[in-house]
Amino acid sequence: MNGAFYSSSIQDLVDLTPDAILGRLAKQNPFALDALQRNAWLSQIELARAQFGGLDGWIAFEFAIPRMGKRADVVVTTAGIVFVIEFKVGSDQFDAAALDQVVDYALDLKNFHAGSHDRRIVPIVVATMAANPSFELAWQNDGVASPVKSNGDNLREILGRVVREIPKQADLDGAQWSRTGYKPTPTIIEAAQALYQGHRVEDITRSDAGAKNLSQTAACLAEIIEDAKAHRRKAICFVTGVPGAGKTLAGLNLVTLRTKAHEEEHAVFLSGNGPLVEVLREALARDEHAQLKERGEKSKKSDALRKVKSFVQNIMHFRDSNLVTSEPPIERVAVFDEAQRAWDAKHLANFMSQKKGQTNFQMSEPEFLISVMDRHDGWCTIICLIGGGQEINAGEAGLTEWFSALQRSFRNWKVYTSEQLAHRDYHWGQDLPALLAGLESQSMPALHLAVSVRSFRAEKLSAFVGALVAGEAKEAKALYQAIKDTYPIVLTRKLGQARQWLRDRARGSERIGLVASSGASRLKPEGINVHEKIEATTWFLNGKDDVRSSYYMEDPATEFDIQGLELDWVGVCWDADFRSVDGRWQFYRFSGTRWQNVNDDNRKIYLTNAYRVLLTRARQGMVIYIPRGDAIDATRPPAFYEGTAAFLVECGLPLLDRGN
Repeated sequence: MNGAFYSSSIQDLVDLTPDAILGRLAKQNPFALDALQRNAWLSQIELARAQFGGLDGWIAFEFAIPRMGKRADVVVTTAGIVFVIEFKVGSDQFDAAALDQVVDYALDLKNFHAGSHDRRIVPIVVATMAANPSFELAWQNDGVASPVKSNGDNLREILGRVVREIPKQADLDGAQWSRTGYKPTPTIIEAAQALYQGHRVEDITRSDAGAKNLSQTAACLAEIIEDAKAHRRKAICFVTGVPGAGKTLAGLNLVTLRTKAHEEEHAVFLSGNGPLVEVLREALARDEHAQLKERGEKSKKSDALRKVKSFVQNIMHFRDSNLVTSEPPIERVAVFDEAQRAWDAKHLANFMSQKKGQTNFQMSEPEFLISVMDRHDGWCTIICLIGGGQEINAGEAGLTEWFSALQRSFRNWKVYTSEQLAHRDYHWGQDLPALLAGLESQSMPALHLAVSVRSFRAEKLSAFVGALVAGEAKEAKALYQAIKDTYPIVLTRKLGQARQWLRDRARGSERIGLVASSGASRLKPEGINVHEKIEATTWFLNGKDDVRSSYYMEDPATEFDIQGLELDWVGVCWDADFRSVDGRWQFYRFSGTRWQNVNDDNRKIYLTNAYRVLLTRARQGMVIYIPRGDAIDATRPPAFYEGTAAFLVECGLPLLDRGN
């Protein structure tokens, strides 16, 4: 992995002159070396040579942390221990952002760098003008220390004390350590930023089954597109995947690759998930703006935002722009994210009548979208990314409507599917293979993403959640036993305790937040108001100092806000809309002053899927909060909640405090 600007043994660092080291740093720097950076590097070099001289070890300056697209100022390995050092030259303050940043680097190494998995890692912030702070060494369970503060004068003392206070570590060859495998698991935001900057999906995902699965899917889709071009035919692919398997990542990767290699195809990524589109666009624009500023180039964020809009588009805009013309669109390759959420004919007809003034609209959204691409003379390809069990709103047609539309109107298209059509999360009780009868179809294993890349801690999370929302306590308990040591899920009956559990676990800039079902109306007395709309870009992207961000845990995100996105640690707030009674799920909606039974089978599916979405948003672990209720409030008596809490305990989840 070693992508440092400079690395050597500590002895070699001492033997070289500061100017010689500076020259090697400057040679690797891709940008013009300004006076500020030059002076900062010289200060770091002088301090490192003075403090570390005589130590047996290895040192690197500007050490790459690829998942984050950043570089740690200095990394030192000695006595089998890794020290990650962030310098604030000329600063007299240990600001929170610097402390979070160095912890992020340490955690990234611990979790994703193969050579660091079994190593003690100590993050240090050096503010060169600060008073010398007291030094306390505190270790977390994973072997990463809490951040240490120094003004630089006591760095040697800190390293020596760490070495003395912990058991002797196995020897570590720093140069060899730095070259061991790096297997990142980026968030969808980090992944989009990396792909937009030109990285390949293989560069930013783990080099294990998850990355292999993604690479195979990418290669399979490329072959299908090339075949369609060669034979001047129209093709449609259905890519399925477990929650967190990287369907959106696969789609973004395909569009970036096709755009670079085949610009004339005008490949486009389309999503009907409004919050996802907004958050990705805003994150890309902020990142583009910041990078340009770092390079000293003039930049306005509004310019960056206009630029990224061609990378991620809202499916509604694509649909509506093609309503007013019969010409084929410019795009030959269209990726439809979360295609199972496309509207059925009734829902789209109502929308067209009320919003567009088209009273005779007859098609479902899948049929219309295929018809738009079918206008092409010659070839085109549609890729539908399908999340099993992800339909969460009335009018969402599911996978079956795409097949029905092909049967009715587009029998000349070649259809490619995964082998998961028989799974209960996809077929809605219908015989999907029968819907393919008479169509030229082909099943391909590579079109299913079976491995979660969202959570690097729990591959079996989606299976556990599937069993839980299906009411299968015994199966859920067995699955939880397999993940509980690496992916904690706990239950509490106190909201304050849930918030504290999240705060205690999040380190560095790891993002925490509360989520709740959009139908969780009676959490309001507990201080959780799902009807207070969040601003997605602010909630997901802003920092710990913004009361509107997820960090404050004041405003919950609903399934509509968070589908397709993720946090590190999640608090799931559970209301009586989805309640367990005698081990069976019952479905309710709150209307006016009371709960009403949900009898429509489709609405039951939407409500089940809402909780499925909420329970699969955490990368590292979650706490589930179920209120006690109130005996004097007819809308939330304790009986509405006790059955659900009992069922989750039966599924193996520990109750944080038996007395709560």
